[in-house]
Amino acid sequence: MAATHIALTGPLDPVRSRNGQLILDKTDLCAAPVVRGLSLLLGLLALCPACPAAAPIPVMLLDGESAGTYHAWKSVTPVLKRELEETGLFQVDVVTAPSSGDASGVINNDLGTFQPDFNKYRAIVFNYDAPDWPAALKDSFERYMKNGGGLVIVHAADNAFPGWKQYNEMIGLGGWRNRTETTGPYWFYRDGKLVSDASPGPAGSHGARLPFQVTTREPESPVMKGLPKVWMHQGDELYATLRGPGENMTVLATAHSDPANKGTGRDEPILITLTYGKGRIFHTTMGHDISALSCVGFIATLQRGTEWAATGKVTQKVPDGFPTATTVSYRPDIAAMNTPPAK
Repeated sequence: MAATHIALTGPLDPVRSRNGQLILDKTDLCAAPVVRGLSLLLGLLALCPACPAAAPIPVMLLDGESAGTYHAWKSVTPVLKRELEETGLFQVDVVTAPSSGDASGVINNDLGTFQPDFNKYRAIVFNYDAPDWPAALKDSFERYMKNGGGLVIVHAADNAFPGWKQYNEMIGLGGWRNRTETTGPYWFYRDGKLVSDASPGPAGSHGARLPFQVTTREPESPVMKGLPKVWMHQGDELYATLRGPGENMTVLATAHSDPANKGTGRDEPILITLTYGKGRIFHTTMGHDISALSCVGFIATLQRGTEWAATGKVTQKVPDGFPTATTVSYRPDIAAMNTPPAK
């Protein structure tokens, strides 16, 4: 084993010295006579290269279902996993749920035996859109969140579970699957403020997948800190007319839903954080397909939002090449993953 040399000044024990400096190797940390002073010992331990690095944050990536083939979850999952694990912060386990059942709403018996151990993970990332879960599975997930779990909602995951009250409280806003005013009001920004509209009507709409500007509304949020005030997102579905209870919800960023692209003319919530009990939720409406997932802005906010949901803080720096107010920036290596998944 090669020696590790640490130069120290001050009074020294006669372990081994040369020219007034103490020389230790890794085995000496245990075998040598005790070095005087707790501060000296702590310094040696801090400098020791054998000390283990911090364990990665365990994350579950849940997939297995979408409302239609237009959301290719089998292709999206490996991209999300790669984007999270490349930070070095996360260990991602993909958990694939069985199909929830048929269009009649009858729950598949296989889903009734699906019992993932949520408590093994600091955060659960939903690339998942199912109509319902058995009561026991709902109860398990609600306990996990109330006790301090983390949840990340990606794109169509906010279409899931229209009748599950607690899930709609977790995600704040949702669309489609027959959501109406009974789910909650519409939410959007007007004159620089978040407002709601309880008018009756269906939830969920979008135009063609075109690039659009994202406007930061909470620049001091750990997720958004250091990001530009305005930046361009790669071509994606811009979700609008989302409805929900909006409780304990902070809108981090919005995007203008252009009437020229079947939009509302409103500034729609795009990035959201929420709390549920002791749990934290990061919700991004972006990420329809791999082209959208390749956006540097999407990747950075997913990575930062997942860290926040899991730990309550963000340690990651803003990446180089972040999009500007007028320029889209994407990752060619991620875009190249746009291949049909194996059957």
